[in-house]
Amino acid sequence: MKPSRTSGRSPSRRTDRPSPWLRLLPGISPERRGFVLAWWGFAVTFGGMRLLTWLIHIDVAGVGDVQAGGIHLHHYVWGILLLAAVGAAGLVERSARARAWMGLAYGVGLALVVDEAALLISLEDVYWDTEGGVSIALAIALIAVAGSVLAVTRGRRAGGGGGGGG
Repeated sequence: MKPSRTSGRSPSRRTDRPSPWLRLLPGISPERRGFVLAWWGFAVTFGGMRLLTWLIHIDVAGVGDVQAGGIHLHHYVWGILLLAAVGAAGLVERSARARAWMGLAYGVGLALVVDEAALLISLEDVYWDTEGGVSIALAIALIAVAGSVLAVTRGRRAGGGGGGGG
């Protein structure tokens, strides 16, 4: 049997440095951290995008649409790309630190898509129309349901107790 190596780690590895999420989310188990960060990322991004699009809508100086070749790129495009990247990363990376970052990125990407759900449903730019309220209602419902699930399941451990640090 080979002896385990505890020294001689590559200096490029950051495993000996604690995750920044441990300071930000004390008492949250590594298994739950990605979910909590996804919820926060979703809520903050949704609010931020609503604010940013309102500033664009009222024509605040220096704030404008993102365009490529004269075509407006809606922010759901960036959300889909981010969700695709998180999905690919999830296929290869399983560390607690990576799961936390992926959770945050997942929440951000999902918010970018959900914020324009009304546009995706109607295939028309209804963001500021009455039909655009579908996106707001959906986002608020997701924030409420996910937050409630996180609150209700806070004390539970996988496998009926014991396992998982916290």
